[in-house]
Amino acid sequence: MDDQGLQDAAIFLMSIGEEEAAEVFKHLSPKEVQKLGETIARTRAVSHERVDQVIQRFTNTASSQSLLVSDTDNYVRSVLKRALGDDKAALLIDRILQGGDVSGIESLKWMDPLSIAELLRNEHPQIVAAILVHLEAEQTAAVLKNFTERPRNEVMLRIATLEGIQPTALKDLNEVLYKVLAGGDKIRKASMGGVKTAAEIINMMGTQIESSVIEAIRDHDADLAQKIMDKMFIFEDLLKLEGRAIQLVLKEVATDQLVIALKGASNELRELVFNNMSTRAAEALREDLDARGPIRLSEVEAQQKDILKVVRRLSDEGQIMIGGGGEDEAFV
Repeated sequence: MDDQGLQDAAIFLMSIGEEEAAEVFKHLSPKEVQKLGETIARTRAVSHERVDQVIQRFTNTASSQSLLVSDTDNYVRSVLKRALGDDKAALLIDRILQGGDVSGIESLKWMDPLSIAELLRNEHPQIVAAILVHLEAEQTAAVLKNFTERPRNEVMLRIATLEGIQPTALKDLNEVLYKVLAGGDKIRKASMGGVKTAAEIINMMGTQIESSVIEAIRDHDADLAQKIMDKMFIFEDLLKLEGRAIQLVLKEVATDQLVIALKGASNELRELVFNNMSTRAAEALREDLDARGPIRLSEVEAQQKDILKVVRRLSDEGQIMIGGGGEDEAFV
């Protein structure tokens, strides 16, 4: 959801009252709740005209839609089984419906990283890895920052070599999470973990921790460490993007955010950014960079990571990619 959508959603929720808004929040993901909550907190005065526009837009959208099927999960199962037979359908059903909470770990997504780290600190690294691959890379990285170096590296090694999780293995997590997993042994092996997952998590850890983790994995398996590094995408890798891709990214990045991020960038990357802006915008950006004083490295890295999130999202949407194509294309 873009900024305009967040603002509209915030205005709508404030207009329908606390009880109704609370019911809506129950159906949102933790990240959506956080973003909407922050937007509502920043919202002060809104004109009657703007409120009317938002409500009218919602009414028009709602009236143009209808509920075709009350239970879409069962509908998918039934249709695919009829079309493909039980065995072939089951393979597809698991993938299609994998987004559901079959792991019993959904509650962790609402916890702060330090609390999760304390909860898992004394567990075996394999169990910790099996849990953390269910979380988003950013949250997992934040959790692992609260581990000491050795257990953190051991967990990352297991995440990188994890090819999947069998339901019977996941049952060990009951002792940690005090929940019974849904679905039991009928759930097929979930495709989680592996080189790409490890690379995404390490990307979020910060330069110093990244180096330590990669070195620990290299000591165990040099080829694996190289595969992970090949999948990692750092801010300087923006140089690999074509001009059109850079332009798409710049459209979604605030100027102040870009100024801070470029403070830690090479001259080559800065020039690439300037060359993909209008002459006036490039000149203004140069002036802002020259005028901005020293900035903490942590702040620079934080802004660079936020921009990389934009790059990854655009890549996931198929709008940009690195390289010239082919089977071994490295997507960010």
